[in-house]
Amino acid sequence: MGDSHYESFMGLGPKRIAHTEHWSNPDAETHISGIDYYAHPRLCRLKLREQYPDLLLPIPDTDEPRPRPEDQTDSGKGRWGDTYRDFWQQEDASHRFASYEDMLRFSPLEQGDFTDWHVVVDGDFRSEDVIYERFRKGFPAEWGDRAIPGAPSQTGFYNTLFMWPLLVFGYQNFLSICMEPEFDRIMDEFAEINRRVFRALARLPVNFVICHDDIALSTGPVCSPAWMHKHIFPRYEEYWDILKRSGKEVLFMVDGCVDAYADDVMACGARGIISEPYTDYKALARRYTNCFLAGEGDNRVLMRNDPAEIRAMVESMVETGKMSGGYMMCIGNHIPFNVPPEAVKRYLDLSQELAYR
Repeated sequence: MGDSHYESFMGLGPKRIAHTEHWSNPDAETHISGIDYYAHPRLCRLKLREQYPDLLLPIPDTDEPRPRPEDQTDSGKGRWGDTYRDFWQQEDASHRFASYEDMLRFSPLEQGDFTDWHVVVDGDFRSEDVIYERFRKGFPAEWGDRAIPGAPSQTGFYNTLFMWPLLVFGYQNFLSICMEPEFDRIMDEFAEINRRVFRALARLPVNFVICHDDIALSTGPVCSPAWMHKHIFPRYEEYWDILKRSGKEVLFMVDGCVDAYADDVMACGARGIISEPYTDYKALARRYTNCFLAGEGDNRVLMRNDPAEIRAMVESMVETGKMSGGYMMCIGNHIPFNVPPEAVKRYLDLSQELAYR
């Protein structure tokens, strides 16, 4: 019997429809496991894995208690799981540049080192070897330089390309300058940085690379097809070819509704897409034979905590799962801290009961 996650990523249709979840709901963990997440985070996760082995949430190294949200003095920019954020990327971007003209003079290659820039994947990007060593530290030394065949081993990169200018300049600033002629040079330089990144990722002992770029909103594309075909999609094809030649498969992660660009993403070499429930998953399952698909579940349904509605959602997800051997159960717009724990448990229990091909 193979690994259900590996088989799902590869579209091999395991009988059990596996899970991959965006999860940050400590209260749900406490409710489901019966163990206080904040007092015993490791024991809580171990119990949760015993109850739902397919969930595969990471296990903390220690059982050291964690501060409860009400005891944290800095509420920052909003809560994420058991902590608060202390920044937004858009705000950090704005104070670095005096004007739009200043942004258009910026050289990503001259900067090179984005340590403490809050671009999600901060660090020094001036050298492929430096990038490789930074990523390689996340995997056991005994893995060597080759992935274990049939393992769901993976790494990911948040700034596949579109996120770079969005995070460096801030969302509104990016949209204000992205059509200027000078912006072509900026994108060329970000593209060169990412050539280093993807050559480094190709050397890692993993079978899958999750490439993230939020190229869509809940209503559809952020930028026009013409802009995307000039600046983004040709480089996806280039980068993902680097990975595929090293034996890796690409799983593309994107927020919003990616219907308009799904065909482009797949044509560039992705094995499949993980997105949000705004995307039409049944259409993708019909169009691409056994591609990887995840994210059809909707946290707005969980928030309403209606048992019949949650069951109908799970039944619809299972229907899609039977259409595609790469489909995985996933609440695409996240399971954040404020989703009712009872609804989360109901979703997981119904998935255990119904999610079979």
